[in-house]
Amino acid sequence: MQVEYVSFQGRAARSAYIARRFHSLFQGKVLDVGCDRALLKPLLPQVDYFGIDISGDPDMQIDLEHVETLPFETASFDCVVCTDVLEHLNNLHTVFGELLRIAKTYVIVALPNNWANARKPIARGRGSVSHYGLPGEPPADRHKWFFGLSEAEAFVHHQLQKYAVSMRECYVTEKPRPWLIRTARRLRYPSQMRYLNRYAHTLWVVLEKSD
Repeated sequence: MQVEYVSFQGRAARSAYIARRFHSLFQGKVLDVGCDRALLKPLLPQVDYFGIDISGDPDMQIDLEHVETLPFETASFDCVVCTDVLEHLNNLHTVFGELLRIAKTYVIVALPNNWANARKPIARGRGSVSHYGLPGEPPADRHKWFFGLSEAEAFVHHQLQKYAVSMRECYVTEKPRPWLIRTARRLRYPSQMRYLNRYAHTLWVVLEKSD
């Protein structure tokens, strides 16, 4: 699997990466699902942008966990982008199907590798894992699913068969590390997927619908 070495210091940096990395796919009408503060909008002046979320600065406020269908016609957006959102939803499978329904051509999805975030605190027997845990009061937001990279990839491939869409691109991102550290890790975990389950932080997928 292709690996890109990149690290994001905040949501603005991630949005800048998305705008740059997938620039050629952002044409016509674009839906940003889970847009938060719509940081992607000013980076895509060439498109007809529309963002949805439960909070932040969306064009339409929607609680994705409490909808059976998104309020858009089938194939109403040329490109739908949904990054680091699905893992927050109990109804992940339903929303994934809706992304494919309302997209005309492309769907860009990013899923986190939760195993990588949990690896260090579990190994040292202390600390907490981001978006998980048991706080004294109900958190404003949390992940509802805990999965590794191989599970995320298997989930996406299952959707390819279920919805008859094609995979335009599939790759992972890993935090930049010195060459010697990466080499030592790969020697210890020669299986690529075992290595990626431990150290890659995100699976990126571009799905393409045929006419």
